[in-house]
Amino acid sequence: MVKKAVVAECKNEAEQILDIITKALDDGKAQDVIVMDLQGKTSIANYMIIASGTSNRQVASLADSVQQKLKDAKFKSVVEGKEKADWVLIDAFEVIVHIFRPEVREFYSIEKMWSSVGKIREATN
Repeated sequence: MVKKAVVAECKNEAEQILDIITKALDDGKAQDVIVMDLQGKTSIANYMIIASGTSNRQVASLADSVQQKLKDAKFKSVVEGKEKADWVLIDAFEVIVHIFRPEVREFYSIEKMWSSVGKIREATN
């Protein structure tokens, strides 16, 4: 019984983080936002979000916004790549976020790499 409660609590936390991130990306006008459901498929996270920004400046701004919203909600995150802002990775532990400039996203094809693992859906907020 305790295990089910812990799992339910984790899912609720993951979904809360997912909602915060997708709203921040929507507010920042991120493009081509997709959410991959990784629950039960990998231990690295429950969800992965992939989004594009039109420029390095927008990629950095989106990353800043996501981090601030998570911090405001008392969730921790770690960020990499913000200096160049071609590709920023935000690890919110339950949710991993990749924010790319479009040409960098196309080059790395993260969606294609992970499509066999997680179910892909467009973010709706």
